[in-house]
Amino acid sequence: MADKRRKFDAEFREGAVRIVAETGRPIGQVAKDLGINETTLATWVSRAKKAGGDGTLRVPEREELARLRRLDAEKNRRIRELEMERDVLKRCMVLWVK
Repeated sequence: MADKRRKFDAEFREGAVRIVAETGRPIGQVAKDLGINETTLATWVSRAKKAGGDGTLRVPEREELARLRRLDAEKNRRIRELEMERDVLKRCMVLWVK
């Protein structure tokens, strides 16, 4: 019968990735110390690097960054809209004064 797969919570995965990133120890050594498969840890490290550049951004930080980027895009859109309205009003004033 096949072995039952172990499940690791996000905090454990992030901690393992941080150990590799901060200590510079090889993935195989860290995996052995933690009692997990080397390939599993290598996958976590790879995903963390893809998701956050160097793997240091945690999920809440990435969500906050995405929220701030959306907010910035919305503000830039609103600024462009207000500038167009201002230009229209300037033209109207020129026509009204003449």
